[in-house]
Amino acid sequence: MARSRVVLDGPSNLGLRPPVEGTVPGCYKLAGALRDQGIVTRIGAADAGCVVPPRYDRGCWKPGDGVFNAAAMASYSVRLADRVGSLVDDDKFVVLLGGECSNLLGPALALKRRGRYGVVYLDGHSDMRTVDNDEYVGAAGGEALALVTGRGQGDLTDLEGLSPYVRDTDAVMLGYREDESYLETLEEAGIPHWSALNIIEDPAAAASGVLTHLERAELDGFWVHLDVDILDAAIMPAVDSPDPGGIDHAQLQTLLHPLLASQKCVGIDIGIYDPDLDPEQVYAAELTDTLVAALS
Repeated sequence: MARSRVVLDGPSNLGLRPPVEGTVPGCYKLAGALRDQGIVTRIGAADAGCVVPPRYDRGCWKPGDGVFNAAAMASYSVRLADRVGSLVDDDKFVVLLGGECSNLLGPALALKRRGRYGVVYLDGHSDMRTVDNDEYVGAAGGEALALVTGRGQGDLTDLEGLSPYVRDTDAVMLGYREDESYLETLEEAGIPHWSALNIIEDPAAAASGVLTHLERAELDGFWVHLDVDILDAAIMPAVDSPDPGGIDHAQLQTLLHPLLASQKCVGIDIGIYDPDLDPEQVYAAELTDTLVAALS
């Protein structure tokens, strides 16, 4: 029997650089935009409310200071983990509306408290940036897969002494472009990966490969993370880092549907779409249609 669904808002923008100095990233409006498109009723979900994030304030941060907004992000991740965990305990399928990619820390922590879970990381970038492979870190949104697999500063990677939240063997990464900067780190970790071109060639085969890896008996389940910049820039330009060479909506739907239908999947978070870059809500409507179809 299918689990009942809940929609939870996690509108954190703490892990992105400001689009223009003196402003804040607009991805915190994602939840409102998708709700305006009727996502809650269209997927037959209950409303689980909102976990309100702390204020976005980089203060006097400068390159070399580590991840900005780290303390706020850590406290927020614990509160988000509490809420997601309680929903999972009630056997709900969680649809978490972000936000940006560091939102994954909350669900990852929640699930690590409960057992051994994997993560499906769908993103136009690997987000495996660390101090070991780049000059400096800063925006956690570009480091989220590294953080949940235990790479990075301890105040984010080792909350409650539970590092890593996801083992390398229990993660998969899909959607990066051919010029991915941190592919070597991904390969050194042994994390299975599919580029955007691999998905374009056969999205169903990519999904099948993911399920073969993550529906193993030793895993209690898995979580799906979706950064919508996995979509081609011409299809989804309303993101902070749009790139060509991505997949289209039909391919994303084909990829997502079997993953979300798996009895091992406990939830999904959606992030990075920025309504400030979509004043007519054209891309919000298309994204919502794709998500509704994938959850049908």
